[in-house]
Amino acid sequence: MPKMKTHRGAAKRFKKTGTGKIKRNHAFKRHILEKKSPSVKRKLRKGTLVASGDAKRIAQLITYVK
Repeated sequence: MPKMKTHRGAAKRFKKTGTGKIKRNHAFKRHILEKKSPSVKRKLRKGTLVASGDAKRIAQLITYVK
């Protein structure tokens, strides 16, 4: 069976942590920012972990990503 290909769209959006969990960025930070409070915008800067239900599926897409 041939090697799986990495899904390039997913590879640009997700990274693996040192322990193997999958990290993602927050949404809602591109535009319409006037109505959002400074504390909300600050929290959206940081990444967060992917939900456990989605992690297995995303892990298949980014098999070879470090």
